[in-house]
Amino acid sequence: MKVKCTSLFLFLWLQVYFWRMKYLEAIGKYFIMVYEVFKKPTKWPIMRSLILKEIDELIFGSLGIIIFIAFFIGGVVTIQTALNLNSPFLPKSLIGFATRQSVILEFAPTFTSIIMAGKVGSYITSSIGTMRVTEQIDALEIMGVNSLNYLVFPKITAMLMYPFAVAIAMYVGILGGWIAAVFGGYAPSGEFIKGLQMDFESFHVTYAFIKTLVFAFVIATVPSYHGFYMRGGALEVGKASTTAFVWTSVVIIILNYILTQLMLG
Repeated sequence: MKVKCTSLFLFLWLQVYFWRMKYLEAIGKYFIMVYEVFKKPTKWPIMRSLILKEIDELIFGSLGIIIFIAFFIGGVVTIQTALNLNSPFLPKSLIGFATRQSVILEFAPTFTSIIMAGKVGSYITSSIGTMRVTEQIDALEIMGVNSLNYLVFPKITAMLMYPFAVAIAMYVGILGGWIAAVFGGYAPSGEFIKGLQMDFESFHVTYAFIKTLVFAFVIATVPSYHGFYMRGGALEVGKASTTAFVWTSVVIIILNYILTQLMLG
């Protein structure tokens, strides 16, 4: 019995050890990839066209879903806040205050980034993964092109425009909250706007944009890592896209906690 328990313990310990080593190796490869992205840059005329193409596909192509989600998230936050502030002793302006804080601090930067991790991240992983499967990346490297710089750097640069998309999400989310409050009869327009102006701290917007830039880098690089280092065929491209979305979301949530603790704690 003791021998069986010892063998089981040894087996579990080895499983945990190899699991840890696997993910430590992946983290190391990720940072090496990021370093390689900025080595041996592609010529600017070529890179400029690639960056403009990525801005169109990654940012402008995502504005529709960002605006749609932000509008209804703002409305839902307002309704839920109003239903929980049903005491006659609480001013209706608190509805606007809670909506502003929720949208600016969390829903616009973080929730939008999770959506972008699914939409943009899956696109990045599948496009780079398809190039890996069809040996286009190998062809770039044979021609002496830094394939990581050629493929990943334009995406990182394009995602620098992401804070503008989040700023739109903030505006549309608060607008959705105002419409829900006024037309739903939860708060008068004047009281809601008074709540929006109550105890406003401009640093909260700065904090949200700093988080957004960090998330933008994660959304551009983590899916690129999974696409660039994948192996297999078309089926593995789909699996890599799913894995990239999961890990991008996990990293965003962890970084959200760390940044919130550092900047607001």
